[in-house]
Amino acid sequence: MTLKIKAYSDFICPFCFLGKGPLDEIVKEKDVEVEWMPFELRPSPHSKIDPWKEPDKLSSWDSFILPTAKKLGVDMRLPRVSPHPYTNLAFEGCHFAKEHGKGNEFHHRVFTAFFQEEQNIEDVEVLTNLAGEVGLSMDDFKDALVSRKYREVHQKALNHAYEEAQIMAVPTFIIGDEVIQGLASKERLAQVIDKELKKKKTNDFDGMQCDINGYC
Repeated sequence: MTLKIKAYSDFICPFCFLGKGPLDEIVKEKDVEVEWMPFELRPSPHSKIDPWKEPDKLSSWDSFILPTAKKLGVDMRLPRVSPHPYTNLAFEGCHFAKEHGKGNEFHHRVFTAFFQEEQNIEDVEVLTNLAGEVGLSMDDFKDALVSRKYREVHQKALNHAYEEAQIMAVPTFIIGDEVIQGLASKERLAQVIDKELKKKKTNDFDGMQCDINGYC
């Protein structure tokens, strides 16, 4: 039986982008299904993140993030979209894409557009073009964003992340009963997934019995 994984992330989180690669590799090899869940690091009306004007963030990027990306073989750059965009519209687009069977494809494309192409993922036109690239109706997608059709759906998803799941940082991966917070290697993810798959296989037989009347 397929093991479901909930992956909480934000599109402006570099560690989320780095953590996506190992998980994508695992998906190709094991019986798992990933559901990407929204988490906004700095939602409106909070001020936007602007790493280009924050020396500590620039230092972190140069000393840790970029070396880690190179080690993982990930093409990545610090986007010169300054300050970094709010991500609520991109996530509303994800809800549209998910409803039309392209959720993971659109989610991946938004990530690459930001961290590899330095596109402004707060811009409706940019997001609409990305939607078209993954095979979604651009007209319907744009209408959904402009009308804010998925605003309430997205807010409920955020409330789930903040209050129900109590996610405190991203990336966070919930794999069965296990929670992994932060960047995780493919090996660590595989270890947890194998453990949960084994547990799930065992649990599938729990409670099976025949009663005294011979009914099984």
